[in-house]
Amino acid sequence: MKKQIKKYFGANPSVRLKTKEIAKLLKVKNNQSYSQLKSLLYQLVKEGFLTKVGKRYQLAGKKLNVNIITGKLQLANNQNYGFVIPKDKKFKDVYIAERNLGTALNGDLVEVSLFAKSRGKNIEGKVIKIIEPANEEIVGTLKKSGSFYYVEPDSKKIHRDIYIPSSKVNGAKTGDKVVATGLKWNSNFLNPEGIIKETLGKAGSYETEINTIAKEFNLTYKFPTAVLNEVDQIEEKISPSEIKNRLDLRDKVVFTIDPVTAKDFDDALSIDVLPNGNYLVGVHIADVSHYVKPGSALYNEALKRSTSVYFVGSVIPMLPEKLSNGVCSLVPNQDRLTYSVMIELSPTAKIVNYEIRKTVINSKRRFNYGEVQKIIETQKGDFNAQIILLNHFAKLLRQKRTKKGSINFIRPEVEFKLNKAGKPVELRIKKVQESNELVEEFMLLANQIVARHPNKKVHTQFPFVYRIHDVPSKEKLTEFTNFVRSLGYNFNPDSKNSSKELQKLLDKVKGSPEEAVVNEIAIRTMAKAIYSTKNIGHFGLSFKYYTHFTSPIRRFPDLIVHLLIFGFINNNRKAIFNLKQLDNICEHASNQERNATDAERLSIKLKQMEYLKDKLGEEFEAVISGVTNFGLFVELKDTLAEGLVSIRDLDDDFYIFDEKKYQLKGRSRGKKYRLGDKINVRLARVDYEKREIDFTLS
Repeated sequence: MKKQIKKYFGANPSVRLKTKEIAKLLKVKNNQSYSQLKSLLYQLVKEGFLTKVGKRYQLAGKKLNVNIITGKLQLANNQNYGFVIPKDKKFKDVYIAERNLGTALNGDLVEVSLFAKSRGKNIEGKVIKIIEPANEEIVGTLKKSGSFYYVEPDSKKIHRDIYIPSSKVNGAKTGDKVVATGLKWNSNFLNPEGIIKETLGKAGSYETEINTIAKEFNLTYKFPTAVLNEVDQIEEKISPSEIKNRLDLRDKVVFTIDPVTAKDFDDALSIDVLPNGNYLVGVHIADVSHYVKPGSALYNEALKRSTSVYFVGSVIPMLPEKLSNGVCSLVPNQDRLTYSVMIELSPTAKIVNYEIRKTVINSKRRFNYGEVQKIIETQKGDFNAQIILLNHFAKLLRQKRTKKGSINFIRPEVEFKLNKAGKPVELRIKKVQESNELVEEFMLLANQIVARHPNKKVHTQFPFVYRIHDVPSKEKLTEFTNFVRSLGYNFNPDSKNSSKELQKLLDKVKGSPEEAVVNEIAIRTMAKAIYSTKNIGHFGLSFKYYTHFTSPIRRFPDLIVHLLIFGFINNNRKAIFNLKQLDNICEHASNQERNATDAERLSIKLKQMEYLKDKLGEEFEAVISGVTNFGLFVELKDTLAEGLVSIRDLDDDFYIFDEKKYQLKGRSRGKKYRLGDKINVRLARVDYEKREIDFTLS
C-alpha cells in the first residue's frame, strides 16, 4: 500500500486529496485497511514524502499549481467538445476543445492544465491526465466496416466509436446491442479499443431495449442471490404479537387509489366523521421498514438502487417482487402493516391535531383513478360518501396551498398502449383529473406533517432527511422576468413571496396562447429538488418543512424517513444514522433519482420513435419547445414526441437567433419563430440508432 501511495503522488505532484479520496483511488474498502492507510499517510508525512494542508495530503516540497485543476469532464450531446466541472468550487467550469480532449471520455475524472488566454467568457484548458476513468462499460450497437468491427455507442456523449478486434467479438453479431469493456486508448489519433463483454440482444427488440437502457444508465436489474435468499425467509403472514403492538384499523373503511397498471400500492386513505364535528383522515403507508432492516443485504441493495425505475410497459423495482407487489403492497382484502398519519381536520380543513402511528389495515377496495373520477362526477359507487368527502377536503387543501404560494405547473405526460410484443399501438396525453389531485393533496399533507414533526421543539437537534427545493437564481429569475415582459405580462422577481407571484402569473396566462411557453420557461427557471439533511424549505410548494414519507416501496429516502420518525417518536435520541451517513444517503438518492428520470425519459422517447417510424411524410400539429442557433425543437401535440426542424430547412429567409427572446427572426421578412408558437410540421426522418427525429415545416 505504501508503494501504491508513493507511486500515485509521484505521478500526480499537484494533487491534493483527503484520506477518503485516497482510499477510493486505492480501492480500500474495509475498516482495517482504512486504518492502515491513515497510519501510512502519517508515516509518509513524518518521512517528508508528503505534506498535509488542512485535511488534504500532497507531495512534499510542491506548491499547488493554480494552473492545474481536477474535475469531471462533461461532453455536449453529439459534440466533440465539453467542459470540466472542477472539484474545487472556487474555480469556474473549463472549456475543452476537441483537440485538447486527449483520450478522455465523458464522465472521466481528469487533470486539466489551464491556458493563459481564455476563449470568450470561458476559461479554456487541456486534459493532461485521466485520474479515474468513468466508462468501464459502454453500451452500443456492433457494426462492421470492411474487415474490422466497432461499437457505435448509444450515449450521445461518448464521442468515439470503440474498435473491436475480430478475436474479441465473443459471438456477437452485427446489429446486436452489446456491452464493450476493457477499454484501451493510447492515442487520440486512433479510436479506443475494447472487447465485447455481453450481448444484450438484437437491436430493436423490446427486451433488448430495456436491458440496453438499464446498462447505459448503470441500473441494476437483477437482484443478487443473497437478497433473494433473504426475501425467501420473509413470512407473508403477520404474527398476532405484531398486530398487538399496533393500532388495529382492520375494521375501518380503507381503500387505495392508483393508476390502472399499478401493482405496488404504497398508500391508502380513510375518512371518518368525529363526534365533535371534525373529520379524521387517515393516510396509511406501507410499512416497508418492518421488512427491510438496516445492514441486511436487502437494505444495502435498496440503498444502491434508491428508486424504482419505470420504463414504458416495464419496471426495475427497488425491492424484489415478493415485497413490492406482494407482502408490502396494500392489496385489497389482505392484512397489511402500515405506518399511518391520522389527521384531525376541521370542516374548513384546518389541522386540529394529528398522530403518527404504526398500524395494521385491511384495504376494502382497490380503485383506479378513472373509477374514482366517475364516483366524483356521478356521486354513485362503492364508498361514494368517503370519496366525495375526501375530494371536498382535497379541494380546500389545494386552495389553501395555492393561496400561500404553492406553484401548480402544467406539464402534460404521454401514456402508451402496447401490444403483446411491447410495440406501441396507441399514444394519448394523460388527463389530470380531480381523482389524481385528491390523492396528491393528502400525500403532500402527510409528507409536510412528518417533516414538521421533529421540528416542533425549538431546541431539537435530530438528524432528518428533507425534500428541499431552493429558490431560483437571481440570474434565471431576471431572464424569466424579461421574457414574460416581452409577452406583455408583469412579474416581480423581488417580491417577498416570489412563488406566490409566479402562481399569479400562471393563473393569468391560463387559457392564453402563451400558457404553454410561460409554463415551460418557468419550469426551466426552477432549481432541482433534492434530498438533504439541511432544511431550507421547498420553494415550489411554499412549504417550510417537507419530506418524502408516502412511497417507501419505490423510494429509498421514504424508507429512511420511516426509520427516523419512528426513532424520534419513541425518544430514541441515539438515531440509527449519524448526520454524515444521512448526507451520503441524500446525495446518492438525489443522483439516482436524476439517473432514473433520464432513463425513463429515454424509454418514452424510444417508444415515441417506434410509434412514429411508420408515419414518414405525415403532417402533425406541433408547438415550438426549444429555439437554438441550429434550428427549432418541436413537440407534437398528440404524442409529445420531440424532434428538430433544422435551420437549413428554413429556406425562405436568413434567420437570426435571439437567445433572450427565445426566437429565430428572419432578417429580410421579419418572420418570427418563437418558443411556444404553434406550427404544422411534416415527419422527415426517424433515426432509431442516433435517437433523433427530424421534421420539416409543412
